[in-house]
Amino acid sequence: MYKIQLDQDIQPLSEFRSRVAFYFEKVKKTKRPLIITQNGKSTAILLDVSEYQSMIDKLEVIEDVKLAEAQLSQGMGISHTDVKKKFSKRV
Repeated sequence: MYKIQLDQDIQPLSEFRSRVAFYFEKVKKTKRPLIITQNGKSTAILLDVSEYQSMIDKLEVIEDVKLAEAQLSQGMGISHTDVKKKFSKRV
């Protein structure tokens, strides 16, 4: 995801409502999220679908790594030699 440009990527809800199609196209083109504010406070974020999917994919990898680290710390790991043996039996 590209870094937010504070002068361009924060818009009040009233402005967003009046130019929805413009902001959809902008988010799709720039790949930057749009922060929508209401009463001066951030309320929602509009993301390009591909950027959202990329974030979800990265999050899943991080969760898998954390799970693997937890399993290793609990002694649930398998040595490299054992993995090679099991793999060579299947091939």
